Amino acid sequence: MSMDRLTRRGVLKTGAVAGAGLALPTYLSAAQHEGFTNAPTGDTVTLGFNVPQTGPYADEGADELRAFELAVEHLNGGGDGGMMQTFSSSALDGTGILGKKVEFVTGDTQTKSDAARASAQSMIQKDSAVMISGGSSSGVAIAVQGLCQEAGVIFMAGLTHSNDTTGKDRKANGFRHFFNAYMSAAALAPVLEGLYGTDRKAYHLTADYTWGWSQQESIAAATEALGWQTVENVLTPLAQTDFSSYIAPVLNSGADVLVLNHYGGNMVNSLTNAVQFGLKEAQANGKQFEIVVPLYSELMARGAGQNIAGIPGSQSWDWKLENQLGERYKGTNAFVKSFGEKYGFPPSQAAHTCYAQTLLYADAVARAGSFNPCAVVEALEGYEFDGLGNGPTLYRAADHQCFKDVIVVRGKENPENEFDLVEIVEATPVEQVTYDSEHPMFAGGQLGSCNPGA
Repeated sequence: MSMDRLTRRGVLKTGAVAGAGLALPTYLSAAQHEGFTNAPTGDTVTLGFNVPQTGPYADEGADELRAFELAVEHLNGGGDGGMMQTFSSSALDGTGILGKKVEFVTGDTQTKSDAARASAQSMIQKDSAVMISGGSSSGVAIAVQGLCQEAGVIFMAGLTHSNDTTGKDRKANGFRHFFNAYMSAAALAPVLEGLYGTDRKAYHLTADYTWGWSQQESIAAATEALGWQTVENVLTPLAQTDFSSYIAPVLNSGADVLVLNHYGGNMVNSLTNAVQFGLKEAQANGKQFEIVVPLYSELMARGAGQNIAGIPGSQSWDWKLENQLGERYKGTNAFVKSFGEKYGFPPSQAAHTCYAQTLLYADAVARAGSFNPCAVVEALEGYEFDGLGNGPTLYRAADHQCFKDVIVVRGKENPENEFDLVEIVEATPVEQVTYDSEHPMFAGGQLGSCNPGA
């Protein structure tokens, strides 16, 4: 979506630029902040939406920005209210947040941690943003979450799947609605066993940053517990666009499964290269060669086209959930209707997460009766809610991770249209993907104390 369009809608404030320096901001006086950073003093409140508008995850970022715009519209009383009508909380009434009209600023993370941190810093320092959300990279999320902790504002993470975001890098001012790599693996492994058996040899291509490492560790551990062997794990640069040189050795490696720990444009490109090299039709070890993508979305499936057919993976949410699996996933249809009427196509899981996070933040402020980040933290910790499309959900106090059902999907062999490219295999119950907050894959981090800033 263009910046001009957002400006025309009258809700975008300018000034959030990615080129600001990386030093911590010099805050305004405590008197101006009423005891915490960027306390709203007028009849508006500003939120900062920091998304990849360029780089390998730009498609997800564009959908996130659409969802943020829609959430602001609903909070301010516009449209049909979307999931505000199905949300188990009734604290939001369409008059903004605590009676203040919601405005927002945006920035481009470029899918780079330094750029994302600079953009978020500008939003906090120059635009007085009281909450930052967004991102489609765990490296970005971890960097911005750390900044928000230092600055004294709330960070409502967007699309971040690394275990580290609510593991070793967890912060008291940060909250994640999206699921994580451990949950994907816990949901996916039993399905992989049913599809491909227990005697498999896997070759991993892994994005070389915190999410890729986390995803590979999780899916390897889960599949090795089934009896699979991991024969190779090759790290690939996030900026890579042609994966041919990485795919070429796979068929001679002794592997009979390729696991693509890639996301966004990286996954589209690596899967395309794998199909071009004939892996989908190949035989290895007397078995049909298989490809697994542990995390993907309808949006990525659209980019991959027919190549996604038959490929298993996991999702946080899917726009068909309520229609296919019923009332447990209420809120899904309301969101799809609002989003579809505004933009002309169904929302992605990235859009769903960012919309939900915006409502959850606003709801926490309303229930707390304050924008003070420590009041927001108290309102969100241990919060149980429903009606936002995922079924009953808990924001766990110990690590600020949401716990909900995980969706296992597979690419459709004969899709009816370009927006319905994956089929829901199962909704894995939340109990199957729940873990102790000090599980070894998540240990080493401490939330610390909420920081109100000023």
